[in-house]
Amino acid sequence: MSYIERVIHVFQKSLIERFFSNLSQDIGIDLGTANTLVYVKGRGIVINEPSVVAVNQRTGQILAIGKEAKKMVGKTPSHIVATRPLVDGVISDFEITQQMLRYFINKVQQESLSFIRRPRVLIGIPSGVTEVEKRAVIEAALAAGARQAFLIDEPMAAAIGARLPVIDATGNMVVDIGGGTTEIAVISLGGVVLSRSLRIAGDEMNEDIVRYSRDEFNILIGERTAEEVKIAIGSAFPQKDKLTYPLRGRDLVSGLPKEVIATDEHIREALSRSIRVIVNTIKTIIEETPPELISDVMHRGIILAGGGSLIRGLDRLIANQTGMPVRLMEDPLTAVVRGTGIVLDDMEHLKEVLIEEETGRPLGS
Repeated sequence: MSYIERVIHVFQKSLIERFFSNLSQDIGIDLGTANTLVYVKGRGIVINEPSVVAVNQRTGQILAIGKEAKKMVGKTPSHIVATRPLVDGVISDFEITQQMLRYFINKVQQESLSFIRRPRVLIGIPSGVTEVEKRAVIEAALAAGARQAFLIDEPMAAAIGARLPVIDATGNMVVDIGGGTTEIAVISLGGVVLSRSLRIAGDEMNEDIVRYSRDEFNILIGERTAEEVKIAIGSAFPQKDKLTYPLRGRDLVSGLPKEVIATDEHIREALSRSIRVIVNTIKTIIEETPPELISDVMHRGIILAGGGSLIRGLDRLIANQTGMPVRLMEDPLTAVVRGTGIVLDDMEHLKEVLIEEETGRPLGS
């Protein structure tokens, strides 16, 4: 083949690649412990469903995924288990995670011609996961139908979702409180300068409420009830108006149904241990941050993201404890997935924010 023929061949291949890439739709995924959100390039956020899968243990059959599976939690016979395949932001069941990812990818593609070509997928993961755990996420995405799979640290994605200048030589501090993990990171020049990943977040707070109800009220409540209470009256700082919520469960003495009225003060006490750990870790990160970056953070403030940041008064508590301005970003529940969408829209310019291999190439490329 002559030089001119090789050039024509490469040009034709490029045109074909570009044509089919337009038929595929790049997908950004916030693979959360509690919820999975999916962003499709050009369409925005199209899926926001619980990371729950219902499995028939006798046959191994997947019965339901997402919202339908969450309805089954605590209500299934012994041979059907409604489970979360991710624990603390990390894959605990590879096969079920793969099935869940395939379900979400297929759901996105079924209304378009994108089935002709498999999509590129960008997934947000906790900053503290190991290399083995990163590879597990990549392999699960590829097995679920992705053409290529890339990873990005959740705090980095949240910072991009908040439209912070992460590429500039400017310090940005993000606290992302999700379902399984709390990610605390200082970001500058497209990289994470300092970070901590805590296995204390929304799920642990739910367990705090379950324990408190058992110890203080002698009542056993479920995880879903605990989450409802946390959302309804949970707070980290004293409130002007007293809030109440009925706790319904089983009396541990009589074994009969029981209802007690919990106040925001009760739930604040229940949540105090977990919130104290998060605040103390934020203070530790601040102490370790270089002075020049701290100056930037003091100017811009600490940015809160994730569902856990919606607890009443948490921003005030962190501001009081750190002496820094604290800002709750707009729509914190979708911060990470919006960040993946921004990266997908400008992958060439933002490729340096992706998690890299030791060779310097983006992981999964």
